[in-house]
Amino acid sequence: MTTNLTNADVRKLLEDPSAENRAEAAQKVSTHFSSGKMTEAERKIAEDIFKLMVKDAEIRVRQALSASLKDNPDIPRDVAVTLASDVEEVSLPILEFSEVLTDEDLMELVAGSSAERQKAIARRNNLSADVADAIVENSDDEEVVATLVGNETAALRENTMEKVLDKFGESEKVNTPLAQRGQLPLKVAERLVYLVSEKVRDHLMTHHEMSPDMAMDLLLSARERATISLLGDGADVMDVRQLVDQLYDNGRLTHTLILRALCMGDLVFFEAAMAKLCRIPVSNAYKLIHDRGDLGLNAVFKQAKMPEGLHPLIRAALDVAKDMSVSAGEDRERFRSRMIERVLTYCENDVDPENLDYFITKLGNSGASEAA
Repeated sequence: MTTNLTNADVRKLLEDPSAENRAEAAQKVSTHFSSGKMTEAERKIAEDIFKLMVKDAEIRVRQALSASLKDNPDIPRDVAVTLASDVEEVSLPILEFSEVLTDEDLMELVAGSSAERQKAIARRNNLSADVADAIVENSDDEEVVATLVGNETAALRENTMEKVLDKFGESEKVNTPLAQRGQLPLKVAERLVYLVSEKVRDHLMTHHEMSPDMAMDLLLSARERATISLLGDGADVMDVRQLVDQLYDNGRLTHTLILRALCMGDLVFFEAAMAKLCRIPVSNAYKLIHDRGDLGLNAVFKQAKMPEGLHPLIRAALDVAKDMSVSAGEDRERFRSRMIERVLTYCENDVDPENLDYFITKLGNSGASEAA
């Protein structure tokens, strides 16, 4: 096309009966428009051409226009919306790349769209939390949601991730990219630990001739270790309490999990868990647990229906925690080491100091037997 666009150029494009020529003209006009070298008058002519071409009966014409304008932030919004609402061959580049589309446009386009169109939106760079939530709400296709959660630049709220797990939590295609995101809320991470562990159990039972009971024992041990690993230093108190609520509501707040947390120095988790089991405020549980004598702890222990066999270990772990609270520079591994040393007197002949998991499982099983 010539450097200057005129009304004569517009007439020529409209009168040319060749679809191939119209597609080529669409590409030339949009490319020149994107170059930034047009005068205001030329830009107006080009925009008028776009508004006519988006109505062209030939898909190849509209497709050429979409491919050439997808990265241009200056095209008229009505042109972008029209192209985005077109058939997939035309709409996908605009849906994925156009910055002209607003969040409101995208949320409206998501509703009732095909999976391919939804995936194009899910791939957008820096996708907003509102649009991400709209995708999860409106899509029943796991590939669409997998594309969304795999987009590290997409903003995902915690409740959106919860919806993802409600819909597709058992889908490896979805939960794997979700688990690999840079940061996950504590409650979401715990649910993923649980869901992935279910697959581990099924694999053990079907591939290793393992009884359901034995597979469950291994599963619970692995799951509890993974759950406790989520409780890093400095975890937000409210997040920890919400995690405890979630574990309790889903029957996963086990005695051995509580014990593991305490043995790794997670007092906030321990206090919240005991309060939950006792059905009392956390502040009350804190006062009873840290009472100078044993009466408060004993009362909490009894109300929570903790196995008696676990009492000595919990008492020892609390003592270590109090000692360490005034020691600067202590870390979780140091706590673990000191805790093991302290409880060796409880069953020193049966415990390998290097294997805390075995120790906790043994105490948990023996304590449960005694309680029974």
